[in-house]
This record gives sequence, structure tokens and C-alpha cells, in this order.
Amino acid sequence: MNKILIVEDEKAISNLIRTNLSDAGYRCTCAFDGLEAADIIENETFDLVLLDIMLPKVNGYELIEYVAPMEIPVIFLTAKSNVQDKVKGLRLGAEDYIVKPFEIIELLARVETVLRRYNKNSRVLEINDLTIDTLSRVVKKNGEVINLTIKEYELLLLFIQNKNIALFRDRIYEKIWGDDEMGNSRTVDLHVQRLRKKIEWEDKLVAVYKIGYRLETE
Repeated sequence: MNKILIVEDEKAISNLIRTNLSDAGYRCTCAFDGLEAADIIENETFDLVLLDIMLPKVNGYELIEYVAPMEIPVIFLTAKSNVQDKVKGLRLGAEDYIVKPFEIIELLARVETVLRRYNKNSRVLEINDLTIDTLSRVVKKNGEVINLTIKEYELLLLFIQNKNIALFRDRIYEKIWGDDEMGNSRTVDLHVQRLRKKIEWEDKLVAVYKIGYRLETE
């Protein structure tokens, strides 16, 4: 399980990030200022740091210089949106730069990309009776491989990343199909039906009237 340090002084944002990353299978630690983060990094190892720039005591630009020799990838999460700040962050060694406000699903995708780039994403997600190796993209149910299409696999990850949240059909279509083809709600319905039949989640992947679908977990 990958360990991620979240360095964000706004507790509401920090808690939101931690909750969603934890639900996606990551182990998270939070720091609320740069000095606290430096102390934590001295005593623990991490696979990734999510780093705000405008922090009390030690700012993000200063902290990334401290982190750099440890070869821990860093993604900046910041409200500083001008090009000069972005260029400065990337030149200091950040792997990515995400401007607030952002959508959690975008953050999850960028985290996965950076970890894969560093060969640190051979993690395995376990949810209910499924085991998902996100590096090999192999899905197993009770130890047996389930053969999913690319779209079915992406749908499964989308629902896991948003478990217990009702997703609109058009939102699902946008995230999975984008502009690749002309589609409608029927496209989503057919793929969801096939997915839940294959993984036998008819009671967990449920339809939400006039909205779309929700993955229900404890």
C-alpha cells in the first residue's frame, strides 16, 4: 500500500483529500505546516507528497528543496495559478502542479500517473470480494481472474474511487468515453449491466432513479 503525505494547512481540504485517497487504497498522513511536514519526513518514508505552497512556518517551495535529495515525488496543490508560479514549482522538481479548486477524480488520476512513473504503483486494491492489481490491471474475484474490457475496467475503478456517491450518467460517460464516440445513457447502462454481471455485484452497483449509478459499500 502506497504511503502519501498530505501537506495542506486548510483542514477541510486536507480531510477531503485524505478520505478520498484512503478510499482508493492509499495510506495517508497529514501535516498542516511545512515544519511539521519536515519532521514527519525525517521519521517516515513516503511514496508521494501532496504539497500546498502557501504554508505556515515553511512554505512549499522551501519544503520541496528539503524533500528533493530523498527522491520522493511531489505534486503541488495550490491556489497560485499564474504561469510563473507553475514554472517555478516544476523547476524545483515537482512532478505535477494542480490548481485549486480541483476535482478529486482528477487528483486520483494524477497521483496514479506519478506513482506509475516512479514504479511505485504496484499496489493492490481490495474491496468486498474483488482484488485489483492496478499495475497489471488484473481483476480477481475470490482468487479467480475476471476478464474485463478496457471500458469495464475503467468503469470499475471510477465506481471504486467514488464509492457510496451517486454518479450521473452523463458524468460517467464523460469520464470513461470522453469525445471518443457519440454516445448516450444507453451506452453507460449496457456497460454497467455487463460489469456488474461479470463481477456479480448486482446488489452493490445499484441504479439511482433519474441520476445514474452508485457503488454501495460499508
